[in-house]
Amino acid sequence: MKTFNYIKTITIGVLSLLMLCLSSCNDDLVDSSFDTQDTLGISISDSELVLKELLFDAAIDLNWSTGTNKNTGAAIKYTLQVDHATGDFSNPIATLVSDVQNTYSFNTNYGNLNKLLLDNGLEPDQTYDLTAMITANVSNESVPTQIATVNFTATTFKPITQHLYIVGDATPNGWNIGSATELSASTTQRGVFVYEGVLKPGNFKFAVSQDGCWCQDFYTKDETDDGKIIYNEGGSGDDLQWSIETEDNYRLTLDLLNKTITIETYVPVDPDEPAFPMLWIVGDASESGWNVDSPVAFIQNENNPIEFIYEGTFAPGNFKIFAGPLGDWCGEWYRPSVDNQDLISGPVEQNAGCDVDNKWLITEATKGRYKIKINTIDNTITFKKVSLYLIGDGGPNGWNINNPDPMTYENGEYVFVGALGADNPTGEFKISKFSGDWCDGDWINAAVPNQSIYNVAYITTSGCDGPDNKWKLQVGQAGNYEIRINLDTEVLTITSR
Repeated sequence: MKTFNYIKTITIGVLSLLMLCLSSCNDDLVDSSFDTQDTLGISISDSELVLKELLFDAAIDLNWSTGTNKNTGAAIKYTLQVDHATGDFSNPIATLVSDVQNTYSFNTNYGNLNKLLLDNGLEPDQTYDLTAMITANVSNESVPTQIATVNFTATTFKPITQHLYIVGDATPNGWNIGSATELSASTTQRGVFVYEGVLKPGNFKFAVSQDGCWCQDFYTKDETDDGKIIYNEGGSGDDLQWSIETEDNYRLTLDLLNKTITIETYVPVDPDEPAFPMLWIVGDASESGWNVDSPVAFIQNENNPIEFIYEGTFAPGNFKIFAGPLGDWCGEWYRPSVDNQDLISGPVEQNAGCDVDNKWLITEATKGRYKIKINTIDNTITFKKVSLYLIGDGGPNGWNINNPDPMTYENGEYVFVGALGADNPTGEFKISKFSGDWCDGDWINAAVPNQSIYNVAYITTSGCDGPDNKWKLQVGQAGNYEIRINLDTEVLTITSR
């Protein structure tokens, strides 16, 4: 009976504790580690923001403290809004953050804040008194909503145009603004536009649209400096134009942020001529190392001169492709669009200088021998890992060029271990560096026709150009062999096992 009472007492105690927990818990997490006792506050990194497009990426940071949940362990959610300093947030200019947890900052830049303000009704080139308000809502209804504010000023700017057109009697379409030639916008430098083409004797200026109204915005010449431009808003101001005296191919580079223009003649690229006469591999992943004085060269494709080809063994590290001049680190390069790029075929960037120095990355997992082809007109690149295949009725693949089994790659060597002559005791074979179609790639051929398998001299051929020499098994030579090829040292061995 005492034992029963003892058990009953424990049971009642556990049930009481469970009921207490259930009565005090709801959908929100209750944990003393989530207890928060703090006064909500908010700050801004600069209370006087003079927004400028030239400083587009300058950072703006809004940070706030946690506020309090009165030690309830309940979640706190935050909403961040901006309004005029005279506003009451009943219709705020914008909501920057809405109903988020575990977030205590908002980060943007001058350009994006300016766009947000203009998109929500503010005017460019005006200074506004604004207020940022952070609201903390606690999921436990017993804890009141908390609010904190910070005041700041913001001076907006009118964004530069996203399109630019050249117009004038020096240009291909004359003063017909509806057919004005559009300049190319730089993909790497904000506010820079380029025109390349013929200009003849006459004048020109730049419009922001093909709208036929001459009251639109133009960029015209600075009266004191031909290399400077003036933003002629709404057609106002002096309509000063640039002049061309001699018909030629011109490259015009406009920097709308810095208000500059460069005018130069150039020789157009012949679509049948390579952009550069030679290319070189450079980088610690390659055999050249970081040597720009005498790196290893690509081979120009005789049948397609704009294409250059390199084949080599790559170790873990980086590389890029040099276009010269030799010895100049800040010369011309072919580089990927991002640093440490994997070997992905597709577009490649051609650029000069040392400011952007993106490279391809070879890892332990991707090291090996590759064939690289680069088109210097289309600016495209292809990467193909090199595999070797035994092809012929004297080897295990037979005459299957479509889907043969590759040789094994071991520490820079291609290795075959297996039977020769199993299907044909006097069969023959050669070695392909590709699969697919007979004329799709390069071959490793015997030096002479019907060459003994113990003669390891070889030649390389391309496609179906031949000569199509092969190794040939003699009577009694069928059996197990090991074949090793090192393409770097050009050493081939065939050993009976």
